[in-house]
Amino acid sequence: MVTFLPSRPGSLADVPSFTRAIGGAESNVACALAAAGHRAAWVSRVGADGFGDHLVAAVAAYGVDTSAVRRDPDRPTGVYFRTATDRADDAHEVVYYRAGSAASAMSPGTVPPGDLGPARVLHLTGITAALSAGCLALLRDLTARRPGRPLVSFDVNHRAGLWRGADPGVLLDLARGADLVLVGEDEAEAAWGLRGPAALREALPEPAVLVVKDGGRGATAFARGTEPPPRTPPADTPAAPAPACPAPAADRGRPAPGPAADRGRPASGPAADRGRPAPGPPAAPRPPASASAPATGPGRPAPPASDAVVFVPAPRVEVVAPVGAGDAFAAGFLSATLRGLDLTRRLRHGHLMAAAALTVPGDLGTPPARARADRLAALDDAAWGRLHLGPGWTRTGEDQEVRTP
Repeated sequence: MVTFLPSRPGSLADVPSFTRAIGGAESNVACALAAAGHRAAWVSRVGADGFGDHLVAAVAAYGVDTSAVRRDPDRPTGVYFRTATDRADDAHEVVYYRAGSAASAMSPGTVPPGDLGPARVLHLTGITAALSAGCLALLRDLTARRPGRPLVSFDVNHRAGLWRGADPGVLLDLARGADLVLVGEDEAEAAWGLRGPAALREALPEPAVLVVKDGGRGATAFARGTEPPPRTPPADTPAAPAPACPAPAADRGRPAPGPAADRGRPASGPAADRGRPAPGPPAAPRPPASASAPATGPGRPAPPASDAVVFVPAPRVEVVAPVGAGDAFAAGFLSATLRGLDLTRRLRHGHLMAAAALTVPGDLGTPPARARADRLAALDDAAWGRLHLGPGWTRTGEDQEVRTP
């Protein structure tokens, strides 16, 4: 959808003007991956109108392949307005004008098999599953386990407002069909009544990799030794986009939804050490005492014995706008996965990409240069724990990019 961002804080009744932008979880991820140097494609459906023109042009400007975005001559492109506050804040407001939009009419029949192409990773979110029966059918089809499919990444992205009168348990079913699942502890408890990383791993043993996010505290990743690597298409196979469903009614400030895919870019790092902690510095221990249960402990089942389990704390960030961090984290983690980095560095790249989004006014921050991100992701635990990232940190010089206490 097209999103309109407020020119100043305040209620929608009081904000005098808005700036046009793009919104949607999946296209956010596609844009961030393209900005990080990967070949990414986005498949979706927009209206044959000016807002549709803007969406396609804006996503393509990030370097994303939009050749499989379809134009619907009968349905409009959705739009929405939001306030500047965090969606978890009681003062947050969002108003959607998307009933009957082109994107919400997506289904398996609107996504020809050729649109998916030889993608190495297909990224989906649970937001789309709540939009319509057709969108849910599309996600069921894309998460069905079948030979030769790409690595399927699924960000749960539970939005309570989208599931009124419906069972969000369907998100658990979709997650079980994915190879890589990302979920926040808060949304897992709200949607499924599950609390803590270990309880989530017990409920989701099927994905080779499970990432459980705990907001600004950090993230825990579980990975099996049999984790499948993203496939590499033949060198002469043209890149092809992955599908996209519409941005959810509760998706706040994200580019128009739809699965994102990295297309055929060979990994630039070692491909054999996927899903295992780095042999270097150990991950920092999980902090005690929080609303979420620890990864293991009394009353909590232990993760599968074959799992590698890593917790990486998030760096301190001076937040400019509390939106877009979840999509950016997914993009950073996927980027590091495509490059064959170890589990600890995947989590750190996720945190760094999230920090890039949190330190700008909109949803899409400028990722740090790959060499800089790699250098920060390779810091020892003590140096990583001192990171303090503020506005402009991805663009400033070496001696200014990181603030320490």
